[in-house]
Amino acid sequence: MAEEPAIDGKIVVGADGSEQSRRALRWAVRQAGFTHGVVEAVMAWEPPFSGWGSAVPAGDEARLGQLARKALAENVEKAVGARPPVDVRLRVEEGTPAWVLLSAARERASLLVVGHRGLGGFEGALLGSVGQYCVQHSPCPVVVVRTAE
Repeated sequence: MAEEPAIDGKIVVGADGSEQSRRALRWAVRQAGFTHGVVEAVMAWEPPFSGWGSAVPAGDEARLGQLARKALAENVEKAVGARPPVDVRLRVEEGTPAWVLLSAARERASLLVVGHRGLGGFEGALLGSVGQYCVQHSPCPVVVVRTAE
């Protein structure tokens, strides 16, 4: 069975709230402007959820997706403003970040964009574990956005 062709200009970008992911999001928005495409900002969450400076008390698992979506919306606005120049869609899913990003990319993305590393890992790492996994397993081209040094 043949795979569905990519949607011209659909760019999936990982957005975990880190500065690196905001740089990746800004890059993806600029690229979508060149290609007249759309950006799908993707955030994954897993229980127990902690991040973005807070933890969720036990028993509040039902709200985790809502909290992640709110965090994603805030991070998108922080990165590209309240009115980005292209269509930016939000996608929040339960699962590991690499799995959720690859799942989104398999839905006919023309490009997957990630920061060189996210919230976890080693500061000196050239490429974080999520980025490395995406580069190795993505169904579409991957752009890894590095910090300006």
